[in-house]
Amino acid sequence: MSGDWARHLIIVPVLLPLVAGAAILLLKERHALAKRVAALGTATVLLGVSILLLVQVASAGFAGHRATTAYLVGDWPAPFGIVLVLDWLSALMLALTSTLGLTSLIYATARWDRAGPRFHSLFLFQLMGLNGAFLTGDLFNLFVFFEVLLAASFGLLLHGSGKARIKAALHYVAINVATSLLFLIGAALVYGVTGTLNMADLTDRIPAAGADDLAILQSGMAVLGIAFLVKAGMYPLGFWLSRTYSAAAPPVAALFAILSKVGVYALLRVYLLLFGGDDGGAANFGEEWLLFGGMATIVYGMIGVLAVRTLKRMAGYSLIISAGTLLAAVGAGQGDVLAGALFYLVSSTLGVSAFYLLIELIERREYDPLIAGEPVFDDEYAGAPDELETEVGVVIPATLAIIGGGFAFCALLIAGLPPLSGFISKFAMIDGLLNLGQTVPPTSWLLIALIIGSGLAILVATSRAGIDLIWGPSDMPTPALRVSEAVPVGLLLAVCLGLMVFAGPVMRYMERTGQSLADRKGYVEAVLRVSRTQARADRP
Repeated sequence: MSGDWARHLIIVPVLLPLVAGAAILLLKERHALAKRVAALGTATVLLGVSILLLVQVASAGFAGHRATTAYLVGDWPAPFGIVLVLDWLSALMLALTSTLGLTSLIYATARWDRAGPRFHSLFLFQLMGLNGAFLTGDLFNLFVFFEVLLAASFGLLLHGSGKARIKAALHYVAINVATSLLFLIGAALVYGVTGTLNMADLTDRIPAAGADDLAILQSGMAVLGIAFLVKAGMYPLGFWLSRTYSAAAPPVAALFAILSKVGVYALLRVYLLLFGGDDGGAANFGEEWLLFGGMATIVYGMIGVLAVRTLKRMAGYSLIISAGTLLAAVGAGQGDVLAGALFYLVSSTLGVSAFYLLIELIERREYDPLIAGEPVFDDEYAGAPDELETEVGVVIPATLAIIGGGFAFCALLIAGLPPLSGFISKFAMIDGLLNLGQTVPPTSWLLIALIIGSGLAILVATSRAGIDLIWGPSDMPTPALRVSEAVPVGLLLAVCLGLMVFAGPVMRYMERTGQSLADRKGYVEAVLRVSRTQARADRP
């Protein structure tokens, strides 16, 4: 019975937010407290479930057992039925998503969840789409969960109204609808050649593709790759990212920090699983594109982060730099490079998410939100500055010191300065690049220079912004700060601090994750062979 319970736990990250989000829709807007409690309770349970799944995978893997688990929806065996796959990487991404989801939702309860209707349902549907994308075992359902992400993120981007948000949302939905069309075209081409979209089944069939079908197969995967790279924000496909995210409400932008990582995850999963082997004419297809495209993205992000003058745009370009670093690391090599890249994925996502939450607290010193065009909340009214301050939050002692300390921590973390987790992850990537072979290729040296240079660019930009906005003179009074605004930022930075303190165990987990991505036979065995046996055993 305990084994069945553990097996069914895999579907909870998808099913729970779907059911809870639909149930919250039935509540009227005046039941704000009930909606808030239901959403926070769901996010807390999701975090607990994701941690349990992470521990389950790590315990099995480090004990020498198979860590990859397939869950058959409806008990139909793969590749004919829907299958969810839990392994080292998907468990890691679930835990990261749940952490960002809970902290962003706590921050939203300060006031942002009252800036528009149906916020909590959209937020939970967004978590459902993210979790489903990380768990799904076939390309078609990856497309389905991408569409759930698009619908929910479009609603969340509009949350709070305003001209800037509407303009950004219209651009965002147009780009993503075009991306969805590319996804469908690529999936259709792959299905036309192989007759399947199950990723484990594709792993068996792609190496056997004949020379006549190879061009169509590679074309299909190239179109899919473009769709993934738009999501990841690779240059020149990621021109929309910084402006779009800067228009979103702070808790929405903090959750959006992981959206670009969905594209990176899809590339990691599909590229390494389907083209990471040494057999077949499609082996290592597209490796150079990831390497050089990733380096171009880092350069674009560096120029952007130095050129912009607003913190929100700066955070967006920092995301672009992190996406470019991850893409280039995937294209440069596997092994230690991939382990460092996965560490960097977690650290940079947490850091940028905390940065987005801090930005509103910092910029609140510089303007009156009502005059500047921020949304009018359901219990707000235009009044004197002291009335606005009372609404914004209960004053916490040493507010400016807390904001300044958090900003400095985020800046050092994102820039990758020692001894924080950003430095550890970058050091691991650089060490892996230097140990790829007896002779280090020039592209590796260039990537190392860009990794170091991007950190310097972020440090220069954030230092300049900090002097102007925090440590410089200001006529505005120190803003009020709610506990619900300070706690999420503190939790995110505490997790990053934990990554630094427990860097050894975390790095071992990342190394095993990289090894599991290279274990194509183990993935196929877990999904196809075991799932069929399990389906027969479960049937009466």
